[in-house]
Amino acid sequence: MTEYWQPGTTIEWVYEGTGKHADKPNVRPMTVVRDDADGLVAWLAGGTPLLKPVLEDGRETRHAGPVGMFTADRVLKLDTWHGTGILKVSPPGKPWSVWHFWGADGTFHGWYVNLEREHVRDWASRRTSTVDRVLDLWIKADRTIEWKDEDELEGAVTAGRFTPAEAEAIIADAHAAVREIEAWTSPFSDGWQHWTPPPDWRLPAAPTTHQPTLIAEELHS
Repeated sequence: MTEYWQPGTTIEWVYEGTGKHADKPNVRPMTVVRDDADGLVAWLAGGTPLLKPVLEDGRETRHAGPVGMFTADRVLKLDTWHGTGILKVSPPGKPWSVWHFWGADGTFHGWYVNLEREHVRDWASRRTSTVDRVLDLWIKADRTIEWKDEDELEGAVTAGRFTPAEAEAIIADAHAAVREIEAWTSPFSDGWQHWTPPPDWRLPAAPTTHQPTLIAEELHS
């Protein structure tokens, strides 16, 4: 029997660290909206406490540049998700997830396709884990497609994070996603842009960490 999480369950959506950063995951507590044979749908609410890798001075890793962001030393930061919430969909068997973005006034802004390894679940810890593959796509509300972070993918190859062949496979996955967007398949056609979270849902608790080096930011309830 296939196992699924019930709606309302708190899970952790984890981007594993790799290489020298294997012990520096990005951990986002989220609430399950739906989980079935069509995929996992989960909500990252604004203000959610999370754990993320940053540079040793506390800045975002991108400040190190498209190569340095993969080679510079990192520490973990206990932070919060700033801005509006994101609805994430992890379609089964796909090397990407689809994120839905709204503005502060509730206006739907578009879809974000995050290229990533197919998810692996840890039922005991209620975690779904993946590895980010750097390249992304942004789809505006009018369905215009923009490619993002191509320079970072090149930087990842220069830094040894990916081989040239792996980068080519990631680009091929992005083209596969574009074909699905142009065909307007699920989850783009599922109407999630009209979804709103139940008003009684509370923010998840902060992830736990046993890392000796941790930058802590004041958390807001």
